[in-house]
Amino acid sequence: MKDINRIRGCLIGGAVGDALGYAVEFMKDSEIFKTYGSAGITEFTLVNGIAEISDDTQMTLFTANGLLLGTTRKMTRGIMAPYPHYISLCYKDWLKTQLAEDFKLEAPQYSWLNNIPEMNHSREPGRTCISYLLENRLGSTSNPQNNSKGCGGIMRVAPIGLYFEDNRYTIKDIDMIGAEAAALTHGHELGYIPVAMFVHMIHLLSHHSGISVLDAVKDAKRTMSTLFPKAKHLHRLTELVDRAIALSADSKIGDLDAIKELGEGWVAEETLAIAIYCSLKYEHDFEKAIIASVNHSGDSDSTGSVTGNILGAHLGIDAIPQKFLDNLELKEIILEIADDLFNDCKISEYSNTTDIVWEQKYIYHTYPNKVYYCIYFVKSIRNCFYD
Repeated sequence: MKDINRIRGCLIGGAVGDALGYAVEFMKDSEIFKTYGSAGITEFTLVNGIAEISDDTQMTLFTANGLLLGTTRKMTRGIMAPYPHYISLCYKDWLKTQLAEDFKLEAPQYSWLNNIPEMNHSREPGRTCISYLLENRLGSTSNPQNNSKGCGGIMRVAPIGLYFEDNRYTIKDIDMIGAEAAALTHGHELGYIPVAMFVHMIHLLSHHSGISVLDAVKDAKRTMSTLFPKAKHLHRLTELVDRAIALSADSKIGDLDAIKELGEGWVAEETLAIAIYCSLKYEHDFEKAIIASVNHSGDSDSTGSVTGNILGAHLGIDAIPQKFLDNLELKEIILEIADDLFNDCKISEYSNTTDIVWEQKYIYHTYPNKVYYCIYFVKSIRNCFYD
């Protein structure tokens, strides 16, 4: 069953980990602790009063847009392509936000997110994502276009685990949508199998109350062996996940040393393993998990983002400390996308139901417009009186 608190928690949690880690993404651990003190970075580093998110959160939002674009087409036209097709269209829209203004990219617009000024900033995008979207050389699990296993596939797919209900698709179907979404740009087995595992975990944690992170990890690991029985590199992922589980239960080892055993997070299996370690060790403490996940030499924004997705889905948005909600870039847009994933498309070619805002978002791609900004202004004034 969909839970709006967990959907919001997952997307906001991922953005929190992303924003905290983005400030130290390219720093060695020694430099992090020298700069921020013995505890490392524990608070947002603000730029003009804003905790900036990276391409991780940007692409996560475009993934969600792609899912809702596909469903809306099916509901209003009665036919649709597979979901990864619509996700790819929205990724191409994301690409436009990363290119220089004088670089012309002739393509239709499918995402309303391009209309958000704050979205149109280049935030250290992955070279693999940029190059393969730019060249239009998109792949699939059966027809990979490269041998990349970078974390650019895993850091963007949490909405897939959140969105689908069990009565619409089996969990294996959902896992494979995640794998195919990653394989658009990352063709190595370990570029998309960890993604399927991550999506599996997000789905279980966000849709089934009472399940532990460890239960979700074990169930996801078992399922990968049935989904990809002939995968040559699956053993690397399962061994790393087992090591993360063991390290999380070892009270004698510190977080930094444990993470060093798992890697730096530049590739998908390491990103997932580090996130699993942090989520297991601090299963009921979002703040401690996020802090551990970013204070290391490596891809801190991606390990932070995936950790935040996992524990946000598990604990819900109410478990995220207020200090991580204040000043978070695009917070209102993230919440709006989360609510859209929860509410879903209600209009249909067979009904008289209308939703002007939904049509502007997922049919005409013109939202937000002047009417929206007027409504937003009125709400802001009203909230001042209540506050």
